[in-house]
Amino acid sequence: MTKTTYGLGRLMLGISTIAFALLANTPARAQETGESLFKGKCAMCHGPDGAGKTMMGEKLKIPDLHSADVQKLTDGELKTAIAKGKDKMPAYEAKLSKEQIDKLVAYIRDLAKK
Repeated sequence: MTKTTYGLGRLMLGISTIAFALLANTPARAQETGESLFKGKCAMCHGPDGAGKTMMGEKLKIPDLHSADVQKLTDGELKTAIAKGKDKMPAYEAKLSKEQIDKLVAYIRDLAKK
């Protein structure tokens, strides 16, 4: 093997290693879906289906996310409710990124179709 071939092989191995490391370490946030975020952050009160039929949901009179009252809210209003909190719902702006909140709003919209 010549020096040039050996050097090229090492370069290719180095590039492959870096590419693999970047792909293997894709941030979990990028892989999150609205559904996985909802299950992790919202389902304990809103219920796994968004109907609010949990002990906490019934105690706090949490509205069904499928309802016309919730679905008529604009995306901006839903984002604000998630970020800033509303009534007894805590604020999530320090815990969720803008992208995560966007995914949650999209998931809440999908709930209406189920």
